[in-house]
Amino acid sequence: MSSSSGQITVGLLSDFNIQNFAVLLQKNSGPLSLNCKQAPYGHTTSVLINDKDDFWSAPYDALIIWTLPDRVIPSFNRVVSFEEYSIDALLTEVDSFAAQIREIPKAIRAIFFPSWIAPGVDRGLGPLDLANNVGIANALMRMNLRLADNFERDRRVIMLDAQRWVSTAGVQAWNPKLWYMSKTPFDSSVFQEACKDIWAAMDGIQGRSKKVVVLDLDDTLWGGIVGDVGWERLRLGGHDPIGEAFVDFQRNLKRLVNRGILLAIASKNEETVALEAIRRHPEMVLKPEDFADWKINWQDKAANIVELLASLNLGLDSVVFLDDSPFERARVRETLPQVLVPELPVDPMQYSSFLRNLRCFDNPIISKEDRTRTSMYVADRQRVTLKTEVKSLGEWLKMLELSVIVEPLRDGNLERAAQLFNKTNQMNLSTRRLTSSELLAWANAERHNLWTFRITDKFGDYGLCGISSLVVDGSKGKLLDFVLSCRVMGRGVEESIVSTVANHAKSLGCQELYAEFLPTPKNQPCERWLESLPNFVRGGNIFRLSLLHSVDFPPHVRITMA
Repeated sequence: MSSSSGQITVGLLSDFNIQNFAVLLQKNSGPLSLNCKQAPYGHTTSVLINDKDDFWSAPYDALIIWTLPDRVIPSFNRVVSFEEYSIDALLTEVDSFAAQIREIPKAIRAIFFPSWIAPGVDRGLGPLDLANNVGIANALMRMNLRLADNFERDRRVIMLDAQRWVSTAGVQAWNPKLWYMSKTPFDSSVFQEACKDIWAAMDGIQGRSKKVVVLDLDDTLWGGIVGDVGWERLRLGGHDPIGEAFVDFQRNLKRLVNRGILLAIASKNEETVALEAIRRHPEMVLKPEDFADWKINWQDKAANIVELLASLNLGLDSVVFLDDSPFERARVRETLPQVLVPELPVDPMQYSSFLRNLRCFDNPIISKEDRTRTSMYVADRQRVTLKTEVKSLGEWLKMLELSVIVEPLRDGNLERAAQLFNKTNQMNLSTRRLTSSELLAWANAERHNLWTFRITDKFGDYGLCGISSLVVDGSKGKLLDFVLSCRVMGRGVEESIVSTVANHAKSLGCQELYAEFLPTPKNQPCERWLESLPNFVRGGNIFRLSLLHSVDFPPHVRITMA
């Protein structure tokens, strides 16, 4: 989701006066630069079913559809009136409304839908409010779950938890006076919470969510200075409120690992002493295999962070640095302005709630590869160790037992493929961006071919790391997309992908394969790699490969066509 002008145009559809929300959404939106266009409120259904409505004349990058359930689901009025109603009829109306959302033009790549709440409805039926076929709360839960089931068919739609915004605002969330005077149901505090979630979600869609947490150890991951007191006397767990707080903090960091966020350590300590504490303390939730890498020494932490990110092949703008020391935070903040350095609370008992409230990790998709990302980096450490033990790069590559599995695009790999397609910047030939549905439609079009590449070696599974596409035009084939995760660069995977595409193009009668490099501020590694290929001839930004001769695969790579 991006605009050629750098500005994102957002369309707003609602059943109430959303002007205050629009002002807040455009204000303080950081690098997003939002421009909001509103449909007249109260006309949601009529706008959705009329593709000729003036509202659709603008080229929207995203939509926000914020509705009240009694305005779009007629049967819900029977629920709030405590009349008898049919849950089947209610959910059928929900299905019909969701179908209208799914008919929104495919050119709109993101649709945000706050979950349904019923402002102005307080206790409902009290003890019966969660009862089947009676309670308002019960009906709302069922309706929202039914919406989620429906929207699973359209990956553009992102449901947001509006009930949490209301809970955060408390008793002031619903303002009767505002409603009667201006048809604005919510206090600005609700709108502010909504804006924060939407900004974070848009950052995630555009690949700006944070990917790494770099942590200090002493008084950050545990209580006490391990070099002074030894690992046995650290404040961690036990019948100690501070110790319990550190354990909970580690549990919340582990939750991030399970979401695909990497953990790394930058600590001023003796490495052997610190690692012994991580390995041996019985209350440690996080183990060495939970950390993608570490720099535990007495060097400058800012320099250590730079080295950590270089080893992980990630940019500094993907990092959050957590340290209890104001001095270290200030040092990193001033030296590495790209790194997010939040003010960690003084009280360790606030660490967990502070971490849970950070929105910088928000991402609308969690893939299988995300959940195993840390283990992939741990395996990378083992590969580096092997590399130092052998004499040459060629010998090391042979010992890796590298395997490339070539697969067509399908439901099982579509989400990960779209994620890689839209977030990879360095090894990316064209850097074009498509939603998962757009990507699948493109791959299924005539004369189009698209493959995904899954990589494994003796140390483990890298997951889906590469994508390539071919467009056939008579005797020429165009390598339109070449996308590769930086984690597998320099191991022969790049050449395996090109060989796969070239041989397929040759089998279709092509005599030439060419690639057009479209430069961006970040994809110079792709250009340098193309220049290094011995059989490609460059003319401007076009690289040409003759297919009159055989195109061989790297000898140390095993290719499997799925």
